[in-house]
Amino acid sequence: MIKVVTVELETNEMADITDEVRKFVRESGVEEGAILIFSKGSTGAVTTIEYEPGLKKDFPRIMERIAPHDEHYEHHKTWGDDNGSSHVKSAIVGTSLVVPFKNGELLLGTWQQIVVINFDTRKRRREVILQILKAL
Repeated sequence: MIKVVTVELETNEMADITDEVRKFVRESGVEEGAILIFSKGSTGAVTTIEYEPGLKKDFPRIMERIAPHDEHYEHHKTWGDDNGSSHVKSAIVGTSLVVPFKNGELLLGTWQQIVVINFDTRKRRREVILQILKAL
């Protein structure tokens, strides 16, 4: 079973998709397994975080320290663009996540939400693919 969730995000914006993921797992009718969450593209990412106002500000600030936009990136020469740091950030955080579930419920921590992040230097429509992996 596969579903695509689409989210429009500004640069360095993140969106909580936990409810969509939870709903898809419940509607699948599968009681036990895992769900693969995959963000298409090389300038976006998926991860878990405590989705609250402070971390929504902290996360992009810290990622900017790790891969600053104004740093020199050879990637810019390849395509004549300005998003080398976006690709690096995406590679560090990752574009996929696997979350187990039991009795049709995600096995997340109390303050753990699933988020998709747009690291690109422009607004993007992010497609996130959800796939149920049924336990044997």
